[in-house]
Amino acid sequence: MDVREAVAGRYSCRAFLSTPVPMQTVREILDRAARAPSGGNLQPWAAVHVLSGAPLAALKALLRPRFNELPRAEGAEYPVYPSPLKEPYYARRSRVGALLYEAIGIAREDRPARYRQYARNFEFFDAPVGLFFLIDRSMGPPQWSDLGMYIQTVMLLARAYGLDTCAQEAWTHWHKTVPAFLGVPACRLVFCGMALGYADADAAINRWRAPRAGAESFAVFQGFPDNGFGDGRKD
Repeated sequence: MDVREAVAGRYSCRAFLSTPVPMQTVREILDRAARAPSGGNLQPWAAVHVLSGAPLAALKALLRPRFNELPRAEGAEYPVYPSPLKEPYYARRSRVGALLYEAIGIAREDRPARYRQYARNFEFFDAPVGLFFLIDRSMGPPQWSDLGMYIQTVMLLARAYGLDTCAQEAWTHWHKTVPAFLGVPACRLVFCGMALGYADADAAINRWRAPRAGAESFAVFQGFPDNGFGDGRKD
């Protein structure tokens, strides 16, 4: 698959088929993704825990009786968004949330239904594989950025294998239970989870796409003769 096709085809899949994914496929994806860049070649993706079969079922069974604690659950080990979230970021977040719930017929005022859908994160949206990405607590923002590049590379490589993904920072709301379940040492932080598998193309929740702002809204071009300005203005 051409990398442009992989980028265009990647989206946050929220409904998966039960079709199993071979461990060797996941291993190849994680291994190839290690070519992602990192400052000083630190490769700060300290660990990736991959769950399938009985261990995956056990984690979901452990959390399911506690879904009444959502959306906050155990709190968050790190803030997923700044508070307050200023514009244009607040509007973008609100819009994507509205599109998601519109796709599956959940009204904005139906809070119980919204929470039930949010709880689907912790079922990995029925994906046959769940991953957790860890980073050493001694690392700073540049290394978190490097980890993000590794995670993005995993998602793009998954497309090359015909797989889909959903990266999930929501797992920080179980920042006590998940590390204990995985046996994570205290020096490491569980940054996010990821659902991995084959998309259910017939699911309504997979038939919409989040909008993206074009380069004209954030890129500044200098030194190019194309437009005669060299400062990002268009003719």
